[in-house]
Amino acid sequence: MTEELSGTGLADRPAVGVLAPLAARYARGAAPVSDGIVRAMPIILRLERPPAARTPVLEAAAAAALAVCLDPRSQPGGEWHDTVAVWVGTQIRKIARRARGAHWAAVQELPGVTWEVDGGQARALLPGPVDDVPRVVSRLQIGGTELEPDEPGPPPPGVPVIWVNAALDLSVGKAAAQVGHASMLYAAAHDLVEVPHFAVRDADADRWAQLCAAVGRGEAVAVRDAGFTEVAPGTITCIATPG
Repeated sequence: MTEELSGTGLADRPAVGVLAPLAARYARGAAPVSDGIVRAMPIILRLERPPAARTPVLEAAAAAALAVCLDPRSQPGGEWHDTVAVWVGTQIRKIARRARGAHWAAVQELPGVTWEVDGGQARALLPGPVDDVPRVVSRLQIGGTELEPDEPGPPPPGVPVIWVNAALDLSVGKAAAQVGHASMLYAAAHDLVEVPHFAVRDADADRWAQLCAAVGRGEAVAVRDAGFTEVAPGTITCIATPG
C-alpha cells in the first residue's frame, strides 16, 4: 500500500517538525525517495463483534496515524524521532490490520498511539520494515472483515474533512490507510502541531468533481494511490479540505 501524495499550495506553508520533509517533497511534486528498505506504519483497527460503525473507525484511523507523527516522542530529540523521520523521509506506506479481544489488548503494549471516536478505535504503531513486523502484529489479518456503509450525516462545522471517493468502493483496510495519508498531508499543509478532529465522509460524483477542482486551485490536498492494491496507479482516493 505504498502511496503517492500531492497537494498544491504546500510551498507557501512553512511546515515544521517531523512532517516538514513531507510538505517540502510534495510541494515540489517530487517522487518519494527509497533507501531500499520498505517501511510501513501498521494501523490496527479494533473490530469486535459487533464492530463499531465504519465512519468512526476511519476517523480514529486518520487521527491515530497523525498522532504518532505529532507526538512529542516523534519530535527532534524524542525517542521515536529517528524511526518516524526516516519513514516520513521515504514513503509513508501504511498497512491496516484488524484485531479484537486479547489481540487488541496485546497491540496496546507496542509503541504507538490509540485513538477513539464514538466507539471506533484504531491504534497506529511506529513504522518499521515490513519484513520485520512483531509477531503480535503479523498474525493479525489484513483483509476479510468489512464494515457496512453508515450514515454519519453532514460533517460538523469548523472541522477538517477527509472525503473518500465513494465510486472506488474501497475496503475498510484500504480506506483506513488512505485517510491516514490524508491526515498527515493535511497537517503538513497547514502546519498543525495538534491532532484535530477529522470528519471522514464519502463523496459522490458531483461532490468529487468539485473537490478535484479545489485541489487544482490549491484549496485542498489529495492522496494519489501508487496502484499496488484495489485501484489503478495515480487514482485520487481521498481529498482533505478545511472545515
